[in-house]
Amino acid sequence: MRRLLALLLLIAPAFAQDAGTLAPQPLPPLAHPDDPANPAKQVFGRAMTPTEAQARSIGFYSRGCLAGGQALPLDGETWRVMRISRNRYWGHPETIAFLKRFSAKAADEGIWPGILVGDISQPRGGPMLTGHASHQIGLDADIWLTPMPETLTREQREGMSAVDMVRADGLAVDPERWSERQAGLIRKAAQESEVNLIFVNAAIKKALCARHAGESWMTKVRPWWGHNYHFHVRLRCPEGQEGCRNQGPPPPGDGCDSSLAWWFTDEALHPKPSKAPPAKPVTLADLPAACRSLAAAP
Repeated sequence: MRRLLALLLLIAPAFAQDAGTLAPQPLPPLAHPDDPANPAKQVFGRAMTPTEAQARSIGFYSRGCLAGGQALPLDGETWRVMRISRNRYWGHPETIAFLKRFSAKAADEGIWPGILVGDISQPRGGPMLTGHASHQIGLDADIWLTPMPETLTREQREGMSAVDMVRADGLAVDPERWSERQAGLIRKAAQESEVNLIFVNAAIKKALCARHAGESWMTKVRPWWGHNYHFHVRLRCPEGQEGCRNQGPPPPGDGCDSSLAWWFTDEALHPKPSKAPPAKPVTLADLPAACRSLAAAP
């Protein structure tokens, strides 16, 4: 578990509920945008458009980029994009197709009226200026655990918060907010073949284990810090894309064994601050060579 804690301290939390803005301001240009020593987040965080190259996920989920990114339309019959001002509604075309197909299935089966989609990736993927350490190759997506309202203003998309499903002590879900509808939505996503992992708050995993232990889809659903407002879907690398590096398969079993209990210890609920110096930011030179070319493309 110490190794897991060390990994946590290297990963910035995904500030999913931070408000957006109705008047996003462009960042000043970098003096030398092609300098390999530049922090990669400063370069990719300024890329407002995708490249027109063939769609490719390059590298790993937490160290890579995205060529030929496709935008999820802001409005669909069974989805809405939230925090539009972040410009993080881009993904590999297979991710965009997944979100459309999955949300339609959930609606058709009466599980969920429509999904609210948080961050996917930036137009060219890569590290982000704030929040996630992953979401870099267009194969991660955050889905709110709040059902889609019939109407949403731009102000609401930028400012409203998803509903926190977890009690303040972190030991269980809030029974006034969590229901089998949320469980059904997660189950429907996990049953899709291209989904590799789903990250949820440990209290949500505990609630799922109470009702769904032993079900085959549960092996994909794994606890991780945060994720009390949304769940994080991670897709496998698309077939034939050799530059994309898959995460390993989830551990065997449904994840409802003794390993889950650790997440409710003081060590997990209240991790101590690291005494190590802050990690150096990932630079352009740290990314796959194809990402450096992608960052410089017009």
